[in-house]
Amino acid sequence: MSLLPPKIARMIRPRYPLLDNGDRMKAAEFEARYSAMPHVRRADLLNGVVYLSSPVRQESHAAPHGIAVTWLGNYCMLTPGVNFGDNGTIRLDDDNQPQSDVCLRIPAAAGGQSTISDDDYVTGAPELVCEVAASSRSFDLGVKKDVYARFGVREYVVWQVEENGIDWFVLRNGQYVSVDPDPDDLFRSAVFPGLWLDWKALLTGDLAGVFAALQQGCAAPEHQAFVQRLAQSHP
Repeated sequence: MSLLPPKIARMIRPRYPLLDNGDRMKAAEFEARYSAMPHVRRADLLNGVVYLSSPVRQESHAAPHGIAVTWLGNYCMLTPGVNFGDNGTIRLDDDNQPQSDVCLRIPAAAGGQSTISDDDYVTGAPELVCEVAASSRSFDLGVKKDVYARFGVREYVVWQVEENGIDWFVLRNGQYVSVDPDPDDLFRSAVFPGLWLDWKALLTGDLAGVFAALQQGCAAPEHQAFVQRLAQSHP
């Protein structure tokens, strides 16, 4: 029983019930209830079901997440015109609003498949999503992967921290196909020219090695052509 007077208790009562794992709802309710919980940093709505994440550990998630952000952020710096985001909610439809670890987008004006809404949300599928999977491995490689494929995320990169591996999926005929690194042990994006990944350097935390491979990719002629195409898309 509350010790506060009923009038005061009513005034401070949350306007919306708190989100909980397994709740079922539509996007509008999800956004309202998520916004009313500023202490919650990560929530996904997938197939109309709410998924809340556990507190984030350092070595199994926060540190790898920072490396992934650095990799894609440096690509964005070397590729004027592309857009990336960290931990942003993505509006796909009324039942699906995943929150990606990192996403990389081609602007709609340059032929990309997502836009930024008037209230500042990514709307539609980014071209590439990267997730760091530790305790969330079954989630990232299960329901979340299925949703990303269904809505057309063209490349999906999953860093399996506990398994010490990288899964790189490319969307083909509506299904994700796992691709292997090239003979020189580099992954090369099929969507973003010059986005190369030295996966061994990534897994060992060798940021210099990760950046060296990225610089090599961004010096390739196909990357320069991509940058020119992005520049021409701006009025």
